[in-house]
Amino acid sequence: MQEAIDRFRLNIVHVRNIQALYTSMRSMTTSAIDLSDLLRVQIVMSVSALDYYVHEIARIGMLEIFDGSRPPTAAYGRFNISLDSALQGRTDTSNTWLETEIRLRHGFLSFQQPDKIADACRLISEVELWNTVAGHMGQDPKAVRGKLQLVVERRNKIVHEADADPSFPGARWPITVTDVEGTTNFIEEVGETLHSVVA
Repeated sequence: MQEAIDRFRLNIVHVRNIQALYTSMRSMTTSAIDLSDLLRVQIVMSVSALDYYVHEIARIGMLEIFDGSRPPTAAYGRFNISLDSALQGRTDTSNTWLETEIRLRHGFLSFQQPDKIADACRLISEVELWNTVAGHMGQDPKAVRGKLQLVVERRNKIVHEADADPSFPGARWPITVTDVEGTTNFIEEVGETLHSVVA
């Protein structure tokens, strides 16, 4: 699991580098140049870092369960595999076939919404995810889930709607450095706490 959290941390560093680029460029230009898309990219990449992390811990944890180094969960037992993979697993002594199957099944899923993250974590852990994560963060579970939901909704507005404000045609939703710093810090805390709870 160490490789998953290491990659998450590196991805958060990349996110913060985008903000450093924004700050640097802001100091060299006038306000006539709109650099706010760099802030939008930071939100998108923060959510992406968490999504990727959850994909990785699910994959690694499921392989650990298969190897016998982690206890199985009920959700793990219900994970569907194709007959092709089952046949390959009969002759393949490595876990390559299972890893391929996990990547195939999860490849079209996103683990960004709180419920989807919990579903992925149930494959490798029986912990009551958001109650435990929120407890470690010293916050209310509803508040943590709600805040994550809002972050993902903003990410979706940026990615799928060009962050357009429908009430003001031609305008985009406002965004500030403070908003983005708060989002990145929150996503980082969620990822780190998830790791301490699930890994």
